[in-house]
Amino acid sequence: MKSKSLIWKVGAPIACAGVVATVTVSILNRRVDSPSPVRDRQAATVHKSVAHDVSAPLSELTDVAWPSGTTSSAEPPSGALAPDRDYDQEQRDTVIPAPNIVVPRGASSVEQRSEGTRRAATMVANFAGLGADFVGPQGNAVLRNPSDNSLAVGPNHVFQIVNSRTAIFTKTGKPLYGPVETANVFKGFGGACDAHNNGDAVVRYDQLADRWLIVMPIFTRLPKRANEPSAPRAGQPAAISQAGRAGQPGAAAQLYQPPHAEPTQLPEQAGPRPRVPRQAGDSGSYAMCYAVSTGPNPLGSYYRYEFVRPLFPDYPRPAIWTDGYYVPTSTGDAVIQKHACVADRTRMLKGEDATEQCVIIDDVNFLNNADIDGTQLPPPGSPNIMMAAGGTQLRKVMEDDGIYVWKFHVDWKDPSLTKAVGPVKIAVAPYHYLCDGQLTNCVSQPGTDRRLDAQGDKLMTRLVYRRIGKQESIVASHSVNTSVGGGGMRWYEFRLDKNRDVKLYQQGTYAPDSNFRWLGSATMDGKGNIGIGYSFGGAPNFAGQRFTGRTPSDPKGVMSLREAVLATGEAAQLNTLRWEDYTATAIDPTDDCTIWYVGDYLMKNATRYSSRIGAFRLPGCSGTR
Repeated sequence: MKSKSLIWKVGAPIACAGVVATVTVSILNRRVDSPSPVRDRQAATVHKSVAHDVSAPLSELTDVAWPSGTTSSAEPPSGALAPDRDYDQEQRDTVIPAPNIVVPRGASSVEQRSEGTRRAATMVANFAGLGADFVGPQGNAVLRNPSDNSLAVGPNHVFQIVNSRTAIFTKTGKPLYGPVETANVFKGFGGACDAHNNGDAVVRYDQLADRWLIVMPIFTRLPKRANEPSAPRAGQPAAISQAGRAGQPGAAAQLYQPPHAEPTQLPEQAGPRPRVPRQAGDSGSYAMCYAVSTGPNPLGSYYRYEFVRPLFPDYPRPAIWTDGYYVPTSTGDAVIQKHACVADRTRMLKGEDATEQCVIIDDVNFLNNADIDGTQLPPPGSPNIMMAAGGTQLRKVMEDDGIYVWKFHVDWKDPSLTKAVGPVKIAVAPYHYLCDGQLTNCVSQPGTDRRLDAQGDKLMTRLVYRRIGKQESIVASHSVNTSVGGGGMRWYEFRLDKNRDVKLYQQGTYAPDSNFRWLGSATMDGKGNIGIGYSFGGAPNFAGQRFTGRTPSDPKGVMSLREAVLATGEAAQLNTLRWEDYTATAIDPTDDCTIWYVGDYLMKNATRYSSRIGAFRLPGCSGTR
């Protein structure tokens, strides 16, 4: 992988093995009345999703409220989370081995071994998110490990999703909605999105359109369809989404019309679409569910879409780009394969018929697509940048000296021109996955042998694109072993040159002591400041959350600000080693510089985690435009 430059391209034959390989991508246009694939470019310009409609206002789609301060008695269903192959085994572990901290030669050259000397970022908000101590209009809820902390921030609201629960806040922390099932936004939609309340859901604020995006995968195999798509393979991936039945939109007979919307004409035969609860022996495809708000209010109505996913859609990481909503997923923990998809953002913002195009990439680590922060856009027609860390945990290759880059171009008029070009290796300082990657006994806790998972094998969410004038930057981070014996936050700023090629501009590993700093999320504000929030822990410290940052005038590779403490852990997590699949940062659109961040900790005597939502301002950010 390190020595090859591969081109994954639509509509070309496979070349001989060597430095460059070109792989054909098939196009499927499947309708319920025509199960055979159609490979006509003209026919491929308009495809229908399995279903799409517009919902009632989200504020009307709430669960039955529990008495204030009480807890839902029901655990989230086991099918709501992606399978954890080590979960049962690790519960039986009685001896937790200490991690073997290995550092490759040259890795320590970019380590920052002391805190910055400038004052910490100013914390302007700090309140309870979903978790053990959260009580909202719908009460409290039990949340399972690991948490998938997703956060989005708009002009007036903070929107959080953790696994299978959702909450919406004011910016002062007042809960307006939640905790409710994430699938509530699909109530009345019918089909899989309505019937299954899955974890791994993600929320994003689309600042370019002043809309909210919710993406929820369906991990359950659904009943087999008459026109069931076959699972694609590398060399023939990129299926256009399976077509829906005649008369779309119209998942439900009674469609709510947002203010000033044109009336939706439904054919007489378009009745409610049935829900599809799981049945024993189901062998059909999975699905991916999208909800795009019809306006700026997150409590308003949503355009809803369901797309067939023949491959398991684990770990979705949505990214907003000018020409689409990019959503890469993993097809399973036991295979080295990723599914990179893009949905037609332009049509979905209008509630129109939309398609989703996907490519399969084998032998690659977890993918991240560049997610735009700010309103300065890349040049028209610019491909989305997609990145992955090197190494392969399943092959016990735990270290690398590169970050791998693809240019992902989608063509909605002619899908045969859709292509993901790469990977191109960007040389970086060598790194070793923190504690050998995911599902590992890594971070020590006081008073127990139970250690916490590291998730060190992947670039963390989000991969942030930021344009400031002519400068185009991409910021990324992941968790690595450090020479001082713990875990550090490796971070990068890449820049795009005049040819739109990605170049390393600066890098560093924030490791000011032998404690563990891991599971971070980095971003860049409109001033060019870089901020990183991350979990902090390692005995004698319980796991909590911290934040640091730098300014553009600082020496390259240095986080000049002292750490700010968002949440101090007060108890050990004993029930499982799983500790967050990811944390999240989000830029406040009102000033383009306040950085919001969410992560987990345990309160004193607690047996389940809480999440904490904070907002930070770095030097030069006044909080006003």
